[in-house]
Amino acid sequence: MLATESKLPVEGGPAKRAYVRAMFGAIAPTYDRLNRIISLNLDQHWRRCAVARLDWQRKPRGRYLDLCAGTLDFGAILARQAGFQGQVTGADFVPAMLQRGRHKAAGLQPVTADALALPFPDASFDGAMVGWGMRNLVDLDEGLREAARVLRPGARLAILEMSIPERQPMRGLFLWYFEQVLPRIGRLLSHHATAYQWLPDSTRVFPGTAAVAERMQLAGFGSIEIRCFLGGCTALHVGVRQ
Repeated sequence: MLATESKLPVEGGPAKRAYVRAMFGAIAPTYDRLNRIISLNLDQHWRRCAVARLDWQRKPRGRYLDLCAGTLDFGAILARQAGFQGQVTGADFVPAMLQRGRHKAAGLQPVTADALALPFPDASFDGAMVGWGMRNLVDLDEGLREAARVLRPGARLAILEMSIPERQPMRGLFLWYFEQVLPRIGRLLSHHATAYQWLPDSTRVFPGTAAVAERMQLAGFGSIEIRCFLGGCTALHVGVRQ
């Protein structure tokens, strides 16, 4: 079973914000490599699936947002799509992460910004995506509302996030790997004591897939679709800005 308590500031508030910012700044040099290792190289496939649901073909010259962009993997996949001629703005509040990814594709525009206070006017974007970043927000609901604010009506928001499988045997296998194996790999390769303990601890307190969909609806999204990968280890939510 997952631990019932965490010494890390997973619940929110200024301590969580400060920890997340410092932690991602510290692991930026090894972040991409570790993503490939701990996801068995599936993270890029899941990102491509999410981009396919973004409906960017509706506005191939549009402006799109990679929110909590990290090293801009998500934005780079969209920017490299055949026929895409738009611009992808990658917003993250850790400059060291953005610096690692700014050259991954043409058309990427990294912007240092907090997802809870984006420096963009209302209805600025034709679509947005978030890859494993919503768990890290101090306020999930405010983050969803802010995403809705900067999207045009009819634009889609695609969210990839960790989830805990409900059924056995995948649930047991996932919890063993997540709690016992992943943090050790993370510590070994990142040389950071707690960064990859943050992943299971923050997932434990993050809402389940149905609850995320409900909160997206409250923030202004409709027609919400949910797709689970690898037996429920990762979930894709796609909603349309109303």
